[in-house]
Amino acid sequence: MVFYFLCVYNFSMAELFEKTIKSEETYNGKVFKITKDDVELSDGYKTIREVVHHNGGVVIAAEIDNKIIMVKQFRYPIAQAIYELPAGKLDKQNESIIEAAKRELEEESGYIANDWQSLGFIWTTPGFCTEKLYLFKAQNLSFVGQHLDKGEILNYELIEKNKVFEMIKTGEINDSKTISALMRAYKI
Repeated sequence: MVFYFLCVYNFSMAELFEKTIKSEETYNGKVFKITKDDVELSDGYKTIREVVHHNGGVVIAAEIDNKIIMVKQFRYPIAQAIYELPAGKLDKQNESIIEAAKRELEEESGYIANDWQSLGFIWTTPGFCTEKLYLFKAQNLSFVGQHLDKGEILNYELIEKNKVFEMIKTGEINDSKTISALMRAYKI
């Protein structure tokens, strides 16, 4: 019993940090950059971390008449079209997070919202990436017309809220940012 207590005690008292010794940029692209970092762990062990640095983005759970605005688009890395909530990168100079959310909702769906609620943020893959997505719920919508960015091809659909939740349960929707935003918006 004493041994078990000491193991739990020592584990819970561990200092959790990693110190960067050296960082080298290995790739710098349009969407992200990658660094290879030499680090020292809190126990003194030295290792390497490869980090994808991303500006982050926004995700919008927009509801109109008990329907959720969903977009379907082809995602090249997984070679298939999937359902997602409207979303996009933070890439405009000096644009606030809420303005980015408003821009993305209008671009991708053609809707604007009068009521916005922040749902916090999520780290998408903190084991190797800095991407931070800000989640929003948008209501009281008006249609003004879709205007996609050049090279952006997607369809939007208004899908009954209950059907969207069923699509998550059955695995038809597997996009993590979409599931996270809907869970926070509707506490499912």
